[in-house]
Amino acid sequence: MAFQLSGEHEAIRKAVREFAEEEIVPVAREHDESGEYPEELRREAAKYDFVAPNIPEEYGGAGMDKLSTTLVTEELWRADPGIGSAVGSAGFGSDMIIEYGDEWMKEEWLPRIAGGDSASASAISEPAHGSNVAGMETTAEKEGDEWVIDGNKMWITNGSVADVAVVMAKTDPGAGHRGITAFLVPTETDGFTPEKITNKLGIRASDLAEVRLEGVRVPEANVIGEVDEGFYQLMEFFASGRTSVAAQAVGAGQGALDAAREYATEREQFDQPISEFQAIQHKLAEMATDVEAARSLTYRAASAVGDGSDEAVRFASMAKLFASEHAVDVADEALQVFGGAGYVSDHPAERYYRDARITKIYEGTSEIQKNIIADRIL
Repeated sequence: MAFQLSGEHEAIRKAVREFAEEEIVPVAREHDESGEYPEELRREAAKYDFVAPNIPEEYGGAGMDKLSTTLVTEELWRADPGIGSAVGSAGFGSDMIIEYGDEWMKEEWLPRIAGGDSASASAISEPAHGSNVAGMETTAEKEGDEWVIDGNKMWITNGSVADVAVVMAKTDPGAGHRGITAFLVPTETDGFTPEKITNKLGIRASDLAEVRLEGVRVPEANVIGEVDEGFYQLMEFFASGRTSVAAQAVGAGQGALDAAREYATEREQFDQPISEFQAIQHKLAEMATDVEAARSLTYRAASAVGDGSDEAVRFASMAKLFASEHAVDVADEALQVFGGAGYVSDHPAERYYRDARITKIYEGTSEIQKNIIADRIL
């Protein structure tokens, strides 16, 4: 399937790339080493509609289509995966609010998220339940006109910096996946306690937390969608989320390739740039081919998701699997091009190497993607 970006899409790519190179690249190493969440950069990115660009215009967003948001994600991660993750994930859970939230939820929270004033989180995973969403143990019990939520969430992006979270909990524990409900929970609510996770391998500028929910009370009005329908609502967004991770992987791979190519033209051995050695040329050729193939598959997945195609799930899983696996390979080869210089933080190679690895894990591991693909083709 041939694919051609429109002039509007190319303009979006150019705008994000300019912003990323001017604002993100100069401070990438600093944020990686400190692990500091780039709140000011998030606010600055929001001025250009790069934070939660999926939010409709009537709620202060850019109303970008899926391919456009994919380009934004790719370019942010190309500049730096850590800051790219922090900025690009500031609207986690906003899709659920847009699609299933009541009007008051949209009016209260979406403009704040799109404007960079607030970040949101999506609290799904638990210490004992990652890929097995249906096995979650967090519960919500009805008491009068309130719901009381108790449980423990793990690996929650924006968990300690978000102002609001979409929390998934069992409202009918005996019903398995048929008894899960989504709740809108302001993080200042009593009993909502995040603990920042700091010892991460990569994407260190992105906030990650464990969240304890102890007697968290929310009004009945804070149910997102319908009671016991949360699992089915969540499934609507997995293809979109996996396409976004594929875009992250493409960006990380491209960033690693860019760094390796530049270094190869500058570094000299035996009185010539190492880019003149065939061994290095072959590495760069294979890396470039892998990135371009991943990009093509990711754009196809984005188009399928945007069009509501029946093939969206299959393409999204294929794109995430292929792009993430090859991003790790490309980052590994980039570090090899740098040689010993790549093993220290003076150059970005080791950062891309560490950062790319997460794309094989979250939003469904590579193994889970293979299961989904096999199910679809069989």
